[in-house]
This record gives sequence, structure tokens and C-alpha cells, in this order.
Amino acid sequence: MTTQQHRPLRRTSSLAVTPAVVAHRGASGYLPEHTLAAYRAAIDLGADDIELDLVSTRDGVLLARHEPELSHTTDVAEHPELAHLRTTKVVGGAEVTGWFAGDLSLEQVRRLRARERLAELRPGSAAHDGLHPVPTFDEVLGMVAEQSAARGRSIGVMVELKDPAWSAAEGLSLVEPLVADLRRHGLDHARSRVTVMSFEPTVLQALAPLLRVPLVQLLGELDRRPADLAALGDPRTFADLASPAGLAAIERYADGVGARHSLVVRDVAGRMVASDLVRDAHREWLTVHVWTLRAEAAYLPAPFRSQEAHGDLAGYASLLLDLGVDGLITDHPDVVVAARDAHAGGGASSSVRAAGQHA
Repeated sequence: MTTQQHRPLRRTSSLAVTPAVVAHRGASGYLPEHTLAAYRAAIDLGADDIELDLVSTRDGVLLARHEPELSHTTDVAEHPELAHLRTTKVVGGAEVTGWFAGDLSLEQVRRLRARERLAELRPGSAAHDGLHPVPTFDEVLGMVAEQSAARGRSIGVMVELKDPAWSAAEGLSLVEPLVADLRRHGLDHARSRVTVMSFEPTVLQALAPLLRVPLVQLLGELDRRPADLAALGDPRTFADLASPAGLAAIERYADGVGARHSLVVRDVAGRMVASDLVRDAHREWLTVHVWTLRAEAAYLPAPFRSQEAHGDLAGYASLLLDLGVDGLITDHPDVVVAARDAHAGGGASSSVRAAGQHA
């Protein structure tokens, strides 16, 4: 049975003794994403790891931003001195107009302040617009080291390289500054609690002989192709990567996969039905992290929605834990930490039964 096929729910064991709760872009359900404040809030809420995306400035400094274009998450459009840098580029096959990190120097980025991407959905976070600068990767690593020391627990960092092939074509490699930052902080070793992720296999394959930290192959919608493979004329899709043969190939260069949650379990006419992805990945000793879990009802499968603004994220997280995932990447780490801890306390199997009742 391939990962495209689905089966009734049954409980599966995780490879992790305690599955990790990873704060997606920090506590981004509460504060503007990819800010030091959002990362600190996530740590306050009990997240085991923070997740951040990396793009490059014109002068080769890595920034924590979700994509190279900056207008959705910063006030760059309000800076008239930067108006001449507005341009249109093709990213991932689509035309994108705005201000790109790769066209700004670090000095110019220092003038910007973060904004909430989903202002209508998250007005509480939007109230913090204009308060927080855009951090560099170096600054995030320094903050994590300080927080780990102050709290007496090691806080992990999961790093996603954004559009690395596109960035390289723009003359800005993400590989060299990533390696340099990790080594400068003494983090290029297997116990550093740093993980590097990408949707693009080629960058992970290039990093495998360079770094000693775990690598994770991200998996998107099954009918789509990784951007680097598409650029190379390689016909493989994420469905091919998520197949048993594809996972066996991933194991040669990576330590885990990071899958959209709907690739692990999905709503079929009101009933939650699981795929074989977790089982197949675990057979290759690949860990499975799922993304992105959000409390807002619109982002949850139908059986976990409600008439309220927020649905049953805790119940959905518990279901995914029943299915054996090794990590949960979420905008609302407090909710998922509580669900994970309750699951560890023995309330696990009820989520499988409850999900199966929605026929």
C-alpha cells in the first residue's frame, strides 16, 4: 500500500520517546512570526524547538523570514527610501512583486519592523505590528543559547532553507552562510539540537557531507514537484518522494521527513483516514514531523472544527500522536504541549476512536 492509499485508523508507535512540539515561526498564533519576541514566547509556552525559515540579504546575511519577498511580513512598503527596490521576479513559477531580501543590505533590513501576515484572523498579533525588528539567524542562535542556559533545558532549532535553488540562481547561496553560522556558534554536531530542512532534495544532498546535524526532507502536496527538481527537468513529484522507494532514497541523505499533516491523515467525508506514510518512513528509520497545526477552525479537518473561531486542535494533535508522528509543528505551542502531555499520561487511544466516529 502506497502513501497515496489510506486505511482505517490504528495506533502506531513513535520513534521518539517524547514527540517534540515545535513552534512554527515562533508562537506565531500570538505574535508576528519570525521575531525574537515570538520565539521567546514559544519557549515560555513550553515548546521543545522553534522553527524558522532562512532567506539571504544582498550581502549574504541569513534572515529569519518565511519567504524572500518582504512586504507581507514587514513594513518595507512604508519606507520611501526603499521604493526604488520594488520589483517583480518569478519565484516557483509565479510572478511575485515586492521587495526581496536579496536586494536589500543588512543595514537596510535593520530599518524594517515586522507585521502580522494574517491580520484579520489574528488581530491580537497584529496589535504588535511595528514593534519588532527582523532578526538574523546569528541573533536567533544567540537568543536560543541564552534561553537554554537561563532555563536549564536545551531548546532545539529547526531551520528551513527557503527557495535555495532560486536563491542560488540569484547569486545568493544559502549553504555557505548556514554552515558558517552554525560553526561560529559551535553547533555543527549531532547533539546540537539543530535540524536543517528543505523541500528541495538537492540542497540537502549538498549539505549531507558538510554538516553533522540532522537533515529533514519536507514533503508538500503530492501532485507538486520540488522546485529544484522541476528546474532540472526531473519529473519526480512529492508523491514519488513519499513512496516507499522514495523514502528509501531520502534515507541516504536525510534523517527524517517533514510532512503536511494531510499526508498522514485526512478527512474523507467526515471520517479521518490514515495513510501509510508514518509506517513507511519509520521502516527506513526516518522520523516524521507534521506541519502546520493551527488552532483556527478553518485550518483544521472538518471533524475537529467548531462554530467558534478555534476548533479542537488538542484533539487533532492527539490523533496525530496516536498515529506515531515524532514531532508536531504548530503556531499554537501551548495547546499542543498540553495535548502531548495529556497523551503521554494515557489519554491516547480515545482520539482514534473519536475520529473514527465521524463517518
